[in-house]
Amino acid sequence: MEFKIKEQELLAKIEELIKEGNARRIIIKDDKGRTYIEIPVTVGVIGTLFAPVVAAIGALAGVAANFTIEVIRTQDEN
Repeated sequence: MEFKIKEQELLAKIEELIKEGNARRIIIKDDKGRTYIEIPVTVGVIGTLFAPVVAAIGALAGVAANFTIEVIRTQDEN
């Protein structure tokens, strides 16, 4: 699943995806498809490790105007 967003929406969307709890990995790319950061979403990321991730995402917002967020979700249980 992919989302196209503007720089001011980047951090809020990442936080939303992490809170949903069904994402395994989040990949942030620029509008040319270059990967800036891959975030493995685990229980540890939500704890004390989340602060540096937020800082890195905040810094990315100043690099480009448009981003694509690719979300790799946990497999659906049938």
